[in-house]
Amino acid sequence: MTITVPRIRDFCVPIEALLHMLFPDAKVLIPPKNSKKTLELGARHSPEFVCVPFKYNLGNMIEALEAGADAIIVVGGGCRYGYYGEVQEQILRDLGYNFTFVSFYGKEGLKLRQAYKTLQTVGCKVSYPYYLYALLLASRMFKLMDKNDAFIRENVGFETRANSFEALKKEFYAELLPVRSFTSLRRTARKYNRAFKALPVNPPVKPLHVGIVGELYTVMEPFANFFMEKALAKYNIRVSRFTDADYLLFKDKRRKEKRNLKEAGGYVKYYIGADGTHSVAKCRSLALEGCDGVIHVKPFGCMPENSAMPALINIGADHNMPVLFFSFDAQTSEQGVKTRLEAFYDMLVMRKEKLTTETNSL
Repeated sequence: MTITVPRIRDFCVPIEALLHMLFPDAKVLIPPKNSKKTLELGARHSPEFVCVPFKYNLGNMIEALEAGADAIIVVGGGCRYGYYGEVQEQILRDLGYNFTFVSFYGKEGLKLRQAYKTLQTVGCKVSYPYYLYALLLASRMFKLMDKNDAFIRENVGFETRANSFEALKKEFYAELLPVRSFTSLRRTARKYNRAFKALPVNPPVKPLHVGIVGELYTVMEPFANFFMEKALAKYNIRVSRFTDADYLLFKDKRRKEKRNLKEAGGYVKYYIGADGTHSVAKCRSLALEGCDGVIHVKPFGCMPENSAMPALINIGADHNMPVLFFSFDAQTSEQGVKTRLEAFYDMLVMRKEKLTTETNSL
């Protein structure tokens, strides 16, 4: 059996390690990094108005099936994403592919024992205690990646050696993939925590600070937003992003909803679905922190994020903080995104210079 999963960002590293532990006799085939080909394949066979994460996921599956995969495992939920499994499976079968499809889509979250029984039906032969051990180890890998990613976003814009953070991150992922024990994971964590902090940086006294909020896939998958974080780093901007694997996989849904509504500070009264309330809450937190600007990204047609936009506009107006909106789909122009980012940066620089001048004159 050759198993594959749709990919998002670099989270395929702990996922691949997990699948190797759960299916030691199977081959794990991770699809290529997202590309124009991936999106074109997915868009060609998707319903026209479905959101762009669906198209990327479908493109991932087609590329993997063409490369020899014969089993697909998918996990998701929270909005319309929770219904994608059945639709994607039917599309692939209509295209003539023969495969095993294991879907953990749904709104109720992943039930560990039920998931174990499902995996047993497709060849998982490890014991239940070892299954739990593998899940816990993978969860620690996710959290370690989140920690290092956050450090990179905060500092990569000030690196003194070009691509030093990117090179070290690739080395870190290569060493993380074969980890199969907590002892090895702790050793890797200590090594790369020190290594990332040792990279030379030269930040200005008060660098520009920009936050990114929005729908989880387009926020986290760099190709889906045209590598927005890298583009901002080239302008020597400190970047904050709160949507990560820990938020996606390990936060209790009810507590998360209550906390987001509280942090939203009245800008939304009710939970508005998926990541919409989270976008409002974190935008307000950034505004209170004195952030220079916020960028909101979403797939075209994403209703929770569309519902969040009026609140984001009000937060920006009330706190005198610019908010830039991006909506992504298969037809989005990369050059248009880069042009708008450049204009946003120029505006932030002029705005900061003006505020500094006014403060000094008082």
